[in-house]
Amino acid sequence: MKNYTITVNGNVYDVVVEEGASTGAPAAVPAAPKAAPKAAPAAAPKAPAASGAAGSIRVEAGAAGKVFAIEAKVGQAMKKGDTVVVVEAMKMEIPVVAPQDGTVASIDVTVGDAVEAGALLATLN
Repeated sequence: MKNYTITVNGNVYDVVVEEGASTGAPAAVPAAPKAAPKAAPAAAPKAPAASGAAGSIRVEAGAAGKVFAIEAKVGQAMKKGDTVVVVEAMKMEIPVVAPQDGTVASIDVTVGDAVEAGALLATLN
């Protein structure tokens, strides 16, 4: 069994998921909401980490997942194909590489961030 905390429309729920259950019963049974629903945190735009300005070359996620590792640092020279960020999706580590030669201008995510396909991860100059 795995326990998850899920937020839906600002309401927080604890969910218990039974793995491998084939009894015909629902696989996920939501537990009672926590004491009081919390307001979902406002999505603030992320400022580029440790950089003065974003670069013109965008490095974007190819798939939705979670940022697993950041392999580059602001100011680092990158060659086309060098790994900038590693995204974990469905228990696979997917390297996101520099689309062309350049210097890292900004890293726009942190390890553990959930990202959607096409999300901006970093920029290069």
